[in-house]
Amino acid sequence: MKALVTGGAGFIGSNLVESLVDRYDVTVLDNFHTGSMSNLDRVRRDITVIKGSCNDALAFGLFPDVIFHLGIPSSSPMYKSNPLLVGEAVNGTIAIMELAKRSGTKKVVIASSSSLYNSLPTPHREDAAILVTDYYTEARLAIERIAELYRRLYGTDYAALRFFSVYGPHELAKGSYANMISQFMWDMQAGKAPVIYGDGEQTRDFIFVRDVTDGMILAAERGTGVYNLGTGRSYSFNYVVDLLNRKLGTDYKPTYRDNPIKNYVRETQADTSKMKALGFTARWPLEEGIDEILKLA
Repeated sequence: MKALVTGGAGFIGSNLVESLVDRYDVTVLDNFHTGSMSNLDRVRRDITVIKGSCNDALAFGLFPDVIFHLGIPSSSPMYKSNPLLVGEAVNGTIAIMELAKRSGTKKVVIASSSSLYNSLPTPHREDAAILVTDYYTEARLAIERIAELYRRLYGTDYAALRFFSVYGPHELAKGSYANMISQFMWDMQAGKAPVIYGDGEQTRDFIFVRDVTDGMILAAERGTGVYNLGTGRSYSFNYVVDLLNRKLGTDYKPTYRDNPIKNYVRETQADTSKMKALGFTARWPLEEGIDEILKLA
């Protein structure tokens, strides 16, 4: 079986590739804007890497059985500074769906985002009415609709996974776009107090990246449509800093600053019913996930 992973040198993509190599012939397509070849060090000899854009996916002579499409600009601030990324995300997804249609791909698994829920009440359900509030959520909603359009018009099967707050190894190349757990950890390891916008009581449904890769593989085998990929539990930023202090043996107090972010989301929490129906349950508690990234840091 052949698998194409777009964005496969990035944070989630490279973790996914590590999970796939034992069961698939894996090709990575990445433009390396936020990805790094070092993320693929463990599996480099076992995969094919193409440096290029998703927009050019039809040019590489690929005939994948399954596509994992993560090659989409992945952070809201990127779109705020460059709204043209919406077009890049949409056009790249159309190219990937065209590749799937023409090559008879069995399933396309697409990285979407819990950011679509904005400030809707928790727990967030997939059938919630989405109100777009920024370029990033417009891009993510658009790629979900494109995938559904290809399913209706051509029978191209897909699963779009709305990732909640993913953390884990291989985030370093993302820098300031990394998950808050990693950013807090890096600051504290560098001897600096973590910076929190607001009072620190905002909550996130943090999910370890290996649970995410397990969910993606399961969705490739069984899923069709849109799914939340989270744990169903939420933790505050203050709790995360306290937990990191305990793990690191430090006693940093957060630096609290006024929140400059418009439409800031106070809480996220996944309704996990649909993924549970596929047989998925997150296996990594927050403490164990943080232990793992500290061990690998």
